[in-house]
Amino acid sequence: MNFIALLVISACFFSWNSAKYHHHNQDKDKELKYLLEPLVYAEVTARRGHTVVLPCVMRFKPSHYRIKWTKIEPPSQGVENIVLITNGHADKQYGSVGPRASLLRAHNLDVSLRLTDLELEDDGSYRCELINGIEDESVIITLRIEGVVFPYQSHHGRYRFTFFDAKEACAEQDATLATYKQLYRAWTEGLDWCNAGWLSDGTVNYPVLQPRPACGGDLLSGIRSYGLRHKTRDHYDAFCFTSTTKGSVFFIPGPFSSAEAERACRRDGASLAKVGQIYSSWKFQQLDHCDGGWLQDGSVRFPIINPRERCGGIAEPGVRSFGYLGKSLRLYGAYCYR
Repeated sequence: MNFIALLVISACFFSWNSAKYHHHNQDKDKELKYLLEPLVYAEVTARRGHTVVLPCVMRFKPSHYRIKWTKIEPPSQGVENIVLITNGHADKQYGSVGPRASLLRAHNLDVSLRLTDLELEDDGSYRCELINGIEDESVIITLRIEGVVFPYQSHHGRYRFTFFDAKEACAEQDATLATYKQLYRAWTEGLDWCNAGWLSDGTVNYPVLQPRPACGGDLLSGIRSYGLRHKTRDHYDAFCFTSTTKGSVFFIPGPFSSAEAERACRRDGASLAKVGQIYSSWKFQQLDHCDGGWLQDGSVRFPIINPRERCGGIAEPGVRSFGYLGKSLRLYGAYCYR
C-alpha cells in the first residue's frame, strides 16, 4: 500500500455516564429545566428483533411544546433523521424507523420512545428534544444493538470491495457494515485481524491485539486506520455486523458438493446458511461443531465455542474458514438455516 496507516488511540465510546443538554448556538452545557436527565444510564442495549424503550421524561409541561425524537448518529446523508414528532395530542412518524416507533406514555410526563422489531441499522444515538420556541432542550440516549463483528472477503480474493460492494456484500450475508464503535467493541472482546476493511462511515480500519511485523509492523495494539478512502476507486475487505436471528443454524453431515449441500438443506425445509447467520448462531446460540460445512456464499466454515486440539488447532473460540473452495469438491457437510 502506498500510504501510512495511522494508529488510532481510541477512547471508550460505549460507556456514557450522563446525557447533557446543549442549548442552540452555545457550547456550554446548561441545566435541564423541562426534561429529566437519565438517572441510571444513557445507553440501552437490545438485540435485533426485540422491543426497546429509550427513556425521556418531562419534569413538568410547558403551556405549548413539541417533542421531537431524532436519530443523530450515525448521521444520515444530508437530511435530519427525524423519527417522531408529537405536540402532546397527535403523533407523526417519519422515515424508515417511524412505522416501528411510538411513545410509551407510561404516565402524563412520559415521552419515552418505544421501538419494536429492532433492525441492525437502528444502532446509534437518539435525541429527545423539547421545543417550545423559547428554551429548547434535549437529552441524548444511545441504543446499542448487541451483536458480533466479522471480517468478510470477496470470493475473488483479498481487497476486492469498493465501499458500495462491501455494503452490498454484508447485506447479502444478513449483516450490515459495522460502525467504528462496533469494531472498537469487538477489538476489546478479542478481535485481531490483519486485513483492512470498510466501515459504515467510509473509513478503512483493522483491529490488532498482538502487534507483529507481518501485521503492519510492531506498533502499539489498537484500531489501525487508513482514514476516509475513495468509495469507488479504493478496494478493501469489509467488517460486517450482525445480531440475533429468528431462526437457527444446524449441521448436516456430508460429504457434499456445494449444490448437494443446498439440496440437503432444502430436504429439511431450510437453506444453506449465510455467513452472518452462522456467526449469529455461534455468538448467541453457542453453536459448536468441528466439521467444515458449505455456506450459501460458497465458503466452507465451522464454528467453535470450546477450542480443542483436534479442531482447528487454534486456542480461541471463533468461526473458522477454509475459504472459497471448488464447489464440486465433495469433502464437507452443510450448515443450514431454518
